[in-house]
Order: sequence, then structure tokens, then C-alpha cells
Amino acid sequence: MKTYHIYYFHNELPEVWDTLVKHDIFLQSNYLKALENASPNNIQWFYVGVFNDSELIGIAIIQRVQLYLKDMFRQTKVSCLKELFRNVVSKIIKGNILVVGNLTHTGQHGIFFQRDKLALSDYLNVVHEAIEELRNHIKQNQQKTIRALMFKDYYQEDVIHNENDFFSKNKLHKVTVQPNMVMHLEPNWLSNADYVKDFNKKYRDRYKRAKKKLGDIVCSELSIDAIKSQSGKLHSLYLNVSYNAKFNTFFLPENHFYSLKLQLKDSFKIFGYFLHGELVGFYTLILNGQHLETYFLGYDEKHQYPNQLYLNMLYDMAKFAIENKFETIIYARTAMEIKSSVGAIPKPMLVYVKHTNNLLNSILKQLFKLMDPTQKWEQRHPFE
Repeated sequence: MKTYHIYYFHNELPEVWDTLVKHDIFLQSNYLKALENASPNNIQWFYVGVFNDSELIGIAIIQRVQLYLKDMFRQTKVSCLKELFRNVVSKIIKGNILVVGNLTHTGQHGIFFQRDKLALSDYLNVVHEAIEELRNHIKQNQQKTIRALMFKDYYQEDVIHNENDFFSKNKLHKVTVQPNMVMHLEPNWLSNADYVKDFNKKYRDRYKRAKKKLGDIVCSELSIDAIKSQSGKLHSLYLNVSYNAKFNTFFLPENHFYSLKLQLKDSFKIFGYFLHGELVGFYTLILNGQHLETYFLGYDEKHQYPNQLYLNMLYDMAKFAIENKFETIIYARTAMEIKSSVGAIPKPMLVYVKHTNNLLNSILKQLFKLMDPTQKWEQRHPFE
């Protein structure tokens, strides 16, 4: 008999949870503990275990996210018509949504089950039952009404797209969102020099210019003590970047990076860029099996363009991956063109969304075009 259980805190999870999800650090209890202790203040976490009798055979990560879209849009210049649409949409879609997945990180890090023990259609139906129970629980215990539901971030080849009956029955729309930028490391890249050598002349020269422009800035990994003592500065640099985004659904708290280091230890790394001892930029990495996942970063704007900090970060991420023999680098969303210039390739992603009000459900595709627009950008080909 297929059943489910909802867990409200990471310390309630059964012991076998981590064994089932050992392939993905974003589903494991240490990561979930770190996020619970340092989550954006508008995100609450829930965990669903799917059972065959008493055996755990599947899991789902679900977030309750409070979205007030008018406050989430950055002050960017848009047409009067688009501004009007933003205001209308903000009034309609404000409130709480449930996300099957992880809004704080790009990729499918929300569902997993043993395919030899459960059909995908049965798994999705059990998870949907849990979602309905969660909606009622949130309404009764927190006096919050869930306005929308999202199944987040699936590649085009994911078998979940075969489950048309499930998504149609539950009135979930398939929507294309910005691609995930992924770089597969070549077998002949035994060192960073091999990677740079494979660039064509234009991009090899660009690499050399970027390194030269760093000047006196040096990069080094931060210890856990340094992360703790620099938490305020790290957060300030992160906010510099986050505030410049056109749209943001959350802001990390100041203790976020320290909490991750505390729980993930060597699987989480922060590299800082220092100019005469002052921290002027940083990037973070999460080591996820054979995948190197780039995480949040930050920089002092006055050093970004003169010293090409962001481009140097992308190069240094690649260097770390090559030297530590990862198979892929997940560069995530945004800044697609510059990421493609270091070798990343766009992998299209889709989400499934619905509004609980049937009359409003039809506008969600237009909403997502506004929230996560298809940007016009030119893919670079540095190795051709």
C-alpha cells in the first residue's frame, strides 16, 4: 500500500532518508538543516516521505513561499503598458505559493523515488495528496491561503513530461523558463592550462586580459572562522548583486553562508577576492557528487568592471572543477551570454504551475514571461 507522511522539520526525517537520496546533496538532511537554520524569511520547508507499507521509496521537498510581487520587481525602466501589467499581476498573484522543489537553487532538487518500486504516475498522485493536506494544514494552523502551486525545474528530456494526464487533471500549465547553463568537462582537460589551450585565439586572449585586469586582487578560500567573521561583509557583497536583479523572490539572511559551511563542511566552499586585505568579492560552490554547483556570489561594484571580477570568478570555478576532476559545472541561470563565453551551454528548463482560482489560472503563462523573460542573447562558442 502506497502512503505518505509529512515532516515539518529536518530532525523528524527517518534515518533511511539520506541513504535514499545519497546522489543529491540538495535532498540530504544536512543541507536541509542548514537551510532551515538560515532560510529566507519568506520560505518555509516541508518534507514528504512516500512509503510502500513501511519502506521509504520516495521523497519530495515542498516550500511555502510568500510572494508579494510588487515588492519583488526591481526598479528597472519598462514601458507604461508593462508597468500597468506588473501592477495588475502583483495584486492578483500576491500571497503564498507551494513549490515542489527548491526556489533557492536552479535545477530539479525536489523529487526522487525508486522507479523499480513505484510508477511515476502513482508517485505524483501520492505527492499531490500530500500537497492537498499541506494546503489545509497551512490554512488551519497559519491562516494562510495557498494561491498557486509549482513543480519546479525539469529538463526537456525529463520523463515527467510524459505525465500529461496528471498535469491536465490538476490544471497545471507547462511553462518554459530561463535555461540552466551547464559545462561538461572534456576528458583532455587534465589541468587548467589544457582548458585555456582549447579556447580559440579570441577567447584565449580574453582569458589573459581578464587575469591581467585582476591586478593586485588575490583569490583564496575562506575557512569556517573567516566565513563567520566576514558574514556581514559577505552579505553586503551578495546584496550588491541581488539588488541589481530585475526580479527576486527572496533574500538570503546574513548567517546563510556560515550555516551552510557548518553543516556541509568541505562540500561547501567560499572563495574570496582580496585587495590589500579587503574582501571585494566572493563566490560559493556546492560539491554535489560529480557535479560542481555554483551558488551565490557577490562583489563590490567599483571593482566589478575594472577588474573583471565576475568573469574571473567564472574562470576560477572552471579551474576548480578541472583540478578536482568533476564531470560538469552547473553555472545556473542568468548572465547566459557571459557564461557561454567560458564554455557553458544552455539546457532549456520547464516548470508546471497553476493558480487555485480557475479564472486566474489562464494568465500564468503571461506572468512567467514577465517574471522570467526569454532574453535575447547571443550564445558564444569559445572552443570553435
